[in-house]
Amino acid sequence: MEILCNQNDLNNAIQLVSKAVASRPSHPILANILLTADQGTNKISLTGFDLNLGIQTSFDGDVKNSGAITIPSRLLSEIVNKLPNETPVSLKVDENLDNILIKSDRGSFNIKGIPSDDYPNLPFVESGTSLNIDPSSFLKALKFTIFASSSDDSKQLLTGVNFTFKKNHLESASTDGHRLAVTLIGNEENIENKDNSSLNEDDLSVTIPTRSLREIEKLVSLKTSEKSIKLFYDKGQVVFISSNQIITTRTLEGTYPNYSQLIPDTFSKIFNFKTKKLVDALERIAVLADQQSSVVKIKLNDTDSASISADAQDIGNANESIPVSSSGENFDIAFNVKYLLEGLKVIASENVLLKCNLPTTPAVFVPEDNLNSFTYLVMPVQIRS
Repeated sequence: MEILCNQNDLNNAIQLVSKAVASRPSHPILANILLTADQGTNKISLTGFDLNLGIQTSFDGDVKNSGAITIPSRLLSEIVNKLPNETPVSLKVDENLDNILIKSDRGSFNIKGIPSDDYPNLPFVESGTSLNIDPSSFLKALKFTIFASSSDDSKQLLTGVNFTFKKNHLESASTDGHRLAVTLIGNEENIENKDNSSLNEDDLSVTIPTRSLREIEKLVSLKTSEKSIKLFYDKGQVVFISSNQIITTRTLEGTYPNYSQLIPDTFSKIFNFKTKKLVDALERIAVLADQQSSVVKIKLNDTDSASISADAQDIGNANESIPVSSSGENFDIAFNVKYLLEGLKVIASENVLLKCNLPTTPAVFVPEDNLNSFTYLVMPVQIRS
């Protein structure tokens, strides 16, 4: 195999696929990137695959001889990244010795690869469900929910975001057991089922690991000018395909919790805050709250202001008043400040509503205009008086 390409193209491709290379590989070849070159099309493809997440990307180059080899990811990344920008880079493989000669106008590197025969194939979905998804709708759904997924591996199913693809809507939800974020993104063009079954009969529901979603988010962010990205799903595998890139990931097995039944139907108390004023005050109070328990108390009375406070024993305390309009009598409630800030920061609406019943039952934050039908449920923290 012999190729000539631009340093920038090769470097960008390596940085992209290396996110799917195993950091602790179960087999040496999984620490490598698969590089393939096709003389007929002059396409150079790179693949990283850790058996859960796979990323493949391709770009144009000058392919003098077709072939394939796997190259240590970290070594290749460091070498190519340090070569002069935009300069020509050649790679030549001695297939008898699995030696790779990398040359630029500054010098050369000789490194050892592993033959590509043992590299696992990326799983491709041949049957099952095929959809077209709108990149900007998908990104919006992700932004409103990805932050609330769990980082606790023992709660396997909660370490991802659940997506339900409906005929004209995309619903996404995530929870870590202490809070829940749900959004419904409406779009007539959003989902188009490409096989013979109708999504009306059976909405497609999949839970995708957050780690995979962070990489999918980067791919989709680059494709917002495209009308749609293809999604294929079958037997626990989801594949996203856009013009020159493929990302494949396993889904999380199991039935996602029925989150809609966690959200109360009615609320006896509704408080209306200016979103920015609430976020700014919480960030200032968090300086003290984070010193100890991360708990902030919100005290609401029959005046037009709310008191937000934090008490860090033996360190100090903080208190601030912000405007609020309310329907309900005096009320005290406490939350983990990190949970509040993460949820409030995705709300673009000028005003946000806090809806609750008791200081011990789930509270819900919703944007006042709620154009994206976003609901953020947070369990209060119980304070001993």
